[in-house]
Amino acid sequence: MSEQNEQIIFEIISHGGNAKSLAYEALDAATAFNFEQANELMAESKQEMSKAHNIQTELIQSEINGDKVQTSLLMIHAQDHLMTAISEKNLIEKMIELYQKLEEKC
Repeated sequence: MSEQNEQIIFEIISHGGNAKSLAYEALDAATAFNFEQANELMAESKQEMSKAHNIQTELIQSEINGDKVQTSLLMIHAQDHLMTAISEKNLIEKMIELYQKLEEKC
């Protein structure tokens, strides 16, 4: 695997991990009914997720254009890591909405 491929893979893992961590921080803020902070953290999470997703999209487009993308266990791990982060971020967004509704009821 080339050094460039490893760098790309680690960028996907890094940005995906940052996005997931920020989403969990946002959930912590929401559990304290601090929705301003939760919204700020989710915005940061979305930016990180976008960076990871853009890198993934570039890889996909590269392969569509005929460039062979080397598949490795590390690449599979990066893709799995990103998809898990996306799923967890989506669930956390819904959980924050629930906390907002809970606060309205109190």
